Amino acid sequence: MDDGDLAAMLSRFGLSEKEIDTYLAILERGEAKASEIADAADVSKRYVYSISEELETRGFVDVDDHAVPTVIRPVAPERVVDRLSRNVEAMEPEIRSRYTATAETGQQFEVIKSRQTVLKRIESRLSNAETEVTLSVPASVLPHVRETLEETVDRGVLVLLLLGATGEDDVDLASVAGTASTVRTWEALVPTMLTVDGRHGLLTPSQMLTNASRDTRAIAITQEQLVPVFVGSFLANYWPVAEERYVATPDDLPRTYEGFRNAVFQIALHRATDTRLEASVEGGPVGELDLRSPITGEVSGVRQSLVRPVTSTLPVENAFELAIDGDRVSVGGPGAFLEDVEASSVTLRRLEEPAG
Repeated sequence: MDDGDLAAMLSRFGLSEKEIDTYLAILERGEAKASEIADAADVSKRYVYSISEELETRGFVDVDDHAVPTVIRPVAPERVVDRLSRNVEAMEPEIRSRYTATAETGQQFEVIKSRQTVLKRIESRLSNAETEVTLSVPASVLPHVRETLEETVDRGVLVLLLLGATGEDDVDLASVAGTASTVRTWEALVPTMLTVDGRHGLLTPSQMLTNASRDTRAIAITQEQLVPVFVGSFLANYWPVAEERYVATPDDLPRTYEGFRNAVFQIALHRATDTRLEASVEGGPVGELDLRSPITGEVSGVRQSLVRPVTSTLPVENAFELAIDGDRVSVGGPGAFLEDVEASSVTLRRLEEPAG
């Protein structure tokens, strides 16, 4: 690295051109008087005194003003690098938090050309999932993302996993247990499709992951208006025709669900065991969310196709009903328009009395 490269790197840490020239002059001499540094850096002696105090504050030099005349010494390189590194590390959490807060709200489209980048992006999105994931991948890809899937499930995220291109090989239950809330398989090679929290999506032909084809591309998006279309395609076109191979056990209750589909999924699991449930819903009348008012009642029905037996008339339908004071109130998730109430969160509890 020549002086020009080093100067360019030092400028990234906020040093001006004259400050860099002065610092390099100090480095080259080991220690020197202000007049010597001024001559070498082609600056005034008064400037050397002024800037050396600033360089000392930043940890680049030590100023011995007890000596006559004043002597300026460079700080040992390892100490300088250590301090700069600690400053960069201290910035990372703040930079990361601000990046997440601003970038995730905008519309993002990205074309990905590398198989490894696609796998890394899938793992990254899974690691940051908060409420729900839908994922279809070739069965051969499962070992690459298994650990991250298991961690995602352990955080309480609803994970619908579809493994395609199973061929004639039977998928062993032990090989998929714990990798998702529920797993389905299909002999066909389905597109690789990922959605996370209704905000992030990824789509690519599965050949990109099975053949490392150079002619295929993946598209990653962050757009709340478009990603639900991916979810709808997954639930309507692929999920219903795949074979259900694994379903997790119901959650221990009580528990609050910020993801509506997760609440519906749990209601379906508990009702399959004849468990009576009470649901407390935060939300408001459909189309009038400004009139928010919590409601609580016994779950009297559920419409869903996430897990068998299917109880909905449409693959994308997810809703449940509450019995409240003799009335039946239908509850849907964000964007509901057929139901009575649009829920933002649902808390489920067991009713201890045995079902009649």
